[in-house]
Amino acid sequence: MSSEILLTAEQFVAGRHELADGGRWTELIAGRTVLLSPPTVEHGSAVLTLSKALAEYSQAEQGGYACFELGLMVARDPDTVHFPPACFFTSGPMFAESDKILTETRPALVIELASSNDRRRGLEERVRGWLRWGVRGVWVLDPHAKKVHVFESDRSSQILGEHQSLSGGSILSGFTTSVGHLFKEPGWWKT
Repeated sequence: MSSEILLTAEQFVAGRHELADGGRWTELIAGRTVLLSPPTVEHGSAVLTLSKALAEYSQAEQGGYACFELGLMVARDPDTVHFPPACFFTSGPMFAESDKILTETRPALVIELASSNDRRRGLEERVRGWLRWGVRGVWVLDPHAKKVHVFESDRSSQILGEHQSLSGGSILSGFTTSVGHLFKEPGWWKT
């Protein structure tokens, strides 16, 4: 009878580069590595478009910053580390988390993408987990349905269609972008 050895977050991060695709699409769930499928083109395009909107917001408001594919340590013993496509910090020194691979600091907002079957699987529990962990809001972008699901710790969830606007609410006061714009095909797709 052999017992499985569970990894700590530090062991996982130290050996992540040895995994398939340099560990880019791998997370640590309860001490076990879980491989996700690589993001789709639609996934990448939505993240790029949202990152531009968040950068414009950060520059105009000078309050907060986005991080991309930052490992968020959500549980210890056994360790769980998620790598959401993006997250946004509204407190602490500017860019304090930007150069890190892993952090236990909670962002104000987490952005998830429901772009493949394995990224959709368990998404409801993942959103609840983010909110339990202390994240104030979660946006789930769905490139297939061209919708954004908005979850906030102090409000009812809502689903926004492509003809509506995504607002930052109390988390990113003053932020707004068109949902349809997030999923618009970039010009280079047509060439």
